[in-house]
Amino acid sequence: MTALAPTLQAFFTTRLTGQLGASPHTVAAYRDTWRMFLQHLAGTTGTPPHDLDLSAVTAQAVSDFLAHLENGRGNSVATRNARLAAIHSFFGYAAFCHPEHAAGISQIMAIPSKRHRRTDLTYLTQGEADALLAAPDPATRAGRRDHAMLQLAITAGLRVSELTGLSPGDIHLGNAAHVASHGKGRKNRITPLDRPTTAILRHYIATLPPASQFLFPTRSGTRMSRDAVAARLTLHAATASATCPSLATKTITPHTLRHTCAMRLLAAGIDSNVIALWLGHESPSTTQIYLHADMEIKQRALDRTAPTASGPGRYKLTDDSLLAFLQNL
Repeated sequence: MTALAPTLQAFFTTRLTGQLGASPHTVAAYRDTWRMFLQHLAGTTGTPPHDLDLSAVTAQAVSDFLAHLENGRGNSVATRNARLAAIHSFFGYAAFCHPEHAAGISQIMAIPSKRHRRTDLTYLTQGEADALLAAPDPATRAGRRDHAMLQLAITAGLRVSELTGLSPGDIHLGNAAHVASHGKGRKNRITPLDRPTTAILRHYIATLPPASQFLFPTRSGTRMSRDAVAARLTLHAATASATCPSLATKTITPHTLRHTCAMRLLAAGIDSNVIALWLGHESPSTTQIYLHADMEIKQRALDRTAPTASGPGRYKLTDDSLLAFLQNL
């Protein structure tokens, strides 16, 4: 029998951290998945996690755990799929370490992700973005920080982890002003800045302490957390809703600002491949979600098509019997 514990420990230390160089966020997500999964296995089998054999983790056990996530914990399908990805990643490693368990591992790897309905994309219109940017109080240090942070998020489309990790040295305000961000998967990218954003950042950076490590620090000078950014955004959205009531109907998260940047670029006629580079998407196909979100773009596409009452085009179906069969299916 093969113990699960040493293989799982080697997966986190050797595979994820040593070989793949996974980010702390990925390691934390996989860790949380396996903590929940092992607790679920211990509860159903009565065996402590450190005594579990690799053969005890069956495809049925994984399926039961996934069902527990959805039905017992009320997790979304997207969360269920993310947990399954963490389990698949481990067993992809275990298959090479322990080929004697290939049959059981192949059954686990065959468990598919579940399809789910994509939620509607939330982004801010120009009026909503202007109202949000006007909400922070410029008379306070936190207000000046938040205003600059929101302006940069909407302009550059940075992820919240990229935003909070910036240092003053990452902002270049001379000719060809830009921000150098350190993104998902340890990838770096350069994003240009427009004149209003450059002016706001120049004024803001001048107020920072000379030894400031982070561009948008907390009161004590440390890095802002994701929750802190979300809390400040919720506060300013509530303030802005007094002058822009439509904001009260939207759930606004830090990622909403990233969506807003993408939609602004799309509305300006920027090619989706360029938007993918701007946002740091691994694949341009990820950017296609924005094409489905803008009704104005769809309307312009519809306006270019021929009306439904127009005459037939040049194409004519032949009398071929096979084509006629396919046409009548």
